Amino acid sequence: MKYRTFILFGAPGSGKGTQGKTLGTIPRFYHCPCGDVFRSIDTRTKVGKAFLEYSSKGQLVPDDITVELWKEAIDAAVDAHKFKPDIDILVLDGIPRNVNQAKIMRELIDVEKVFHLACPNRETLFGRLKKRALKDNRLDDANEEVIQKRLDIYEMESKPVLSHYPKDCIIVIDAMQPPAKVLFDILASVNGVKHESAAV
Repeated sequence: MKYRTFILFGAPGSGKGTQGKTLGTIPRFYHCPCGDVFRSIDTRTKVGKAFLEYSSKGQLVPDDITVELWKEAIDAAVDAHKFKPDIDILVLDGIPRNVNQAKIMRELIDVEKVFHLACPNRETLFGRLKKRALKDNRLDDANEEVIQKRLDIYEMESKPVLSHYPKDCIIVIDAMQPPAKVLFDILASVNGVKHESAAV
């Protein structure tokens, strides 16, 4: 079965993780943050070893391996009864990162909504990323060149993903607002979807 899915999409620093974490505390939503998946990889598995082989050399991990790792994490969540796909909506952030990943995942997920957390002010994103890196004591991530590169990669590789999905499923949310207002706007849209599905 394809998983009913909401995608939280936006540039680094737009607040995807913050909103995903909050949505994940609401019954009938299962939040799968891609970063957590990759930080908890079992390197004893075939796909885990393949991931390690690329990442340890600083090379980009091929999209099929990235998606396979994500699928393993979702399957494990289903087996552990953390994610109940017959009644839960899957909330993704951090994946798909490019159009090819979106195409590969088409067989696995039924994307109902893409929440585009729009933050056109690059300086705001830059400031948020630097502040977060210093708060988490990730000094490498606080490097200005590293931050600029991450934002450039988003513009070149990730942003085109928005064109992959139908316009009517993309909801633009102003990510410059306070987090509570961003969440309110997301839930206002989500409630429409949940009522529709409940009526079926």
